[in-house]
Amino acid sequence: MYDIVAIGSATRDVFISADSFKSLDLAEFPTGKGLCLSLGSKVEIKKIVFTSGGGGTNAAVTFGRQGLAVACIGVVGSDLNGQEVMNELTKEGIETKYFQKDDDDFTAYSVILVDPSAERTILSYKGEGQHFDVNKITFDQLRTKWLFLDSLGGHYDLLEKAVSWAVANNVKLATNPGGKELEHGLEKLKPLLKNSSVVIMNQEEAAGLTGIDYKQEGDIFKFMDEIIGGIFVMTKGPEGVVVSDGKNIYKAGVPDSPVVERTGAGDAFSSGFITEFIRSGDITKAIQFATANASSVVTRYGAKAGILKKDDWGPWPLIEVIKS
Repeated sequence: MYDIVAIGSATRDVFISADSFKSLDLAEFPTGKGLCLSLGSKVEIKKIVFTSGGGGTNAAVTFGRQGLAVACIGVVGSDLNGQEVMNELTKEGIETKYFQKDDDDFTAYSVILVDPSAERTILSYKGEGQHFDVNKITFDQLRTKWLFLDSLGGHYDLLEKAVSWAVANNVKLATNPGGKELEHGLEKLKPLLKNSSVVIMNQEEAAGLTGIDYKQEGDIFKFMDEIIGGIFVMTKGPEGVVVSDGKNIYKAGVPDSPVVERTGAGDAFSSGFITEFIRSGDITKAIQFATANASSVVTRYGAKAGILKKDDWGPWPLIEVIKS
């Protein structure tokens, strides 16, 4: 019996930083800035780090390091990068026997260029990550108390079957849907939201899904409280987080902490919240641990190096959580 099974993306990541990376204000880019290199020249790399990533594996490592019995389900290629992803999970004590391994594409791969400001640009190759096959997931063999759904590559058939299976087997659902899942739209996602004990998304995602201006925070929560069966967690980047259990609103900011790069901070927050909520059922503690986990992750290169181990977060400052 697992405490939780995580289904989501699995990638091989390489982080690269160089003193010659320059960020320039460029209006033609969506963020208003561009990461620039000298075209036609050779750039010396200051630091390179190889690790695994992907929302599914990142969450699984948080669950595992906090003492939960966890299995992870994802898709990798029959290549060296796929084996490295599996090896990392195995070292963390995470069950990987339900993983899908295919040889028609490469394991998903990301090159993360880290700017001296700690901001980063991610070059993402989806590879096998977009080839989830719902028929290869043996749900009837799974025994778990919770099921966590992260990015599923947009495969609605997998999402639909996972939700139906969880409901039929009294398994509690938690989700941090990826962009391709959100593209299915509100109507198709209502069964997932209605049957989830914890739903996590950022403010822009919530605004896009509901069609409500992201500045109208109160209206977003009123809307989501009516369609979500459990707790709604809305992250707001540097402005912190707002959580609703349908009765009370909880708000918390972000403590000051050193930042090396931010990859995996969202995954660390989501999985940290779910972990503590499973453990104690206390929303305030869940917010505090989630924040501590995310704050630790951004101090290291990669999405997993800074993930906290059990009883490791005592020295981290506890943030104030305001309950209405």
